[in-house]
Amino acid sequence: MSDVDDRLKAAGIELPTKVARGAGLVPCVQHGDLLFVSGHGPADNDGNLLYKGRVGAEVSLEEAYDAARATGVQLLRSIRDHLGDLDRVDRIVKALAFVNSADDFHDQPAVVHGFSDLMVEIFGERGRHARSAIGTSNLPLNQPVEIELIVAVRS
Repeated sequence: MSDVDDRLKAAGIELPTKVARGAGLVPCVQHGDLLFVSGHGPADNDGNLLYKGRVGAEVSLEEAYDAARATGVQLLRSIRDHLGDLDRVDRIVKALAFVNSADDFHDQPAVVHGFSDLMVEIFGERGRHARSAIGTSNLPLNQPVEIELIVAVRS
């Protein structure tokens, strides 16, 4: 078992299996040593959303933090499916996060900490990343958070 697998197990995380996507969409595109990961939301192992609604209205800050963490699990699944092994992750380079926000909710970074904290928990220093956390009035399927990534990979 790898170092990353050990950390996932210690965190009580079991990565789900692949989830089918639309015909024109791929979860990951690799160009050289960079992996571009499509936006993911907080789904379960069957692809069903775990949380729905706008943060600050139907979804609390605490639930949104958990939703961002769950989104991180889905992103790890796609990375593992593409690379075959999460130990090939050299660094989480950049995260772009969107938070489905009520008009008076302005704490998007606190939501996305759920994702960022997971990356550091799993990858250590390699999980520290640049990040943007953007509030938006709506997201697909009324999910509270969507995150996409750029990841540096090892051969």
